[in-house]
Amino acid sequence: MDHQGRDIIEESGTDEVELVFRLTRTDVLRGIQARERVRGLTPVRWIFVVVFAGFAAFTALAGASAVVLTGLSLLTAALIWGTPRIQANQVFRGISWQGEYRAAVSDAGITVETEHTVLTQRWSLFRGYRETGDHLVLLSRDPGVLGLAVAPKRVLRSEGDVERLRGILDRHLARV
Repeated sequence: MDHQGRDIIEESGTDEVELVFRLTRTDVLRGIQARERVRGLTPVRWIFVVVFAGFAAFTALAGASAVVLTGLSLLTAALIWGTPRIQANQVFRGISWQGEYRAAVSDAGITVETEHTVLTQRWSLFRGYRETGDHLVLLSRDPGVLGLAVAPKRVLRSEGDVERLRGILDRHLARV
């Protein structure tokens, strides 16, 4: 029987946490930074920043003849350092026009609704989640972890809602 995942979902209760929010650039940035930490890219990025900044310092000692090379090296270091912020700005521009998000998280999955779309995501889409100080970030199962979902804690009504949401996530996903 062809099921596409619908018939394997068991209703284990009616526990559901609702979130109503507008994503901010910071929300997107925190999600990207969490994804970077899980993928182990933060140390690699910093190594390249140090290498290019060091090369800029080395070429600066060469005098006026290496001004362009020094400037390009510094620009490259700055762009590598700012990559998560550049990505967050691009993503935010792509999603900010959708306005308010209404998300329902339950044992069946996550349903996100905006004025323009309704998207239901089954738990099998995600490999796990990471909790930061202000966000819960769900990471997609694809090898490059290209997809993620960010749930800002600030939009939950109480600490009890945070605990309920964490409980639902723990039942279906691993902490990564």
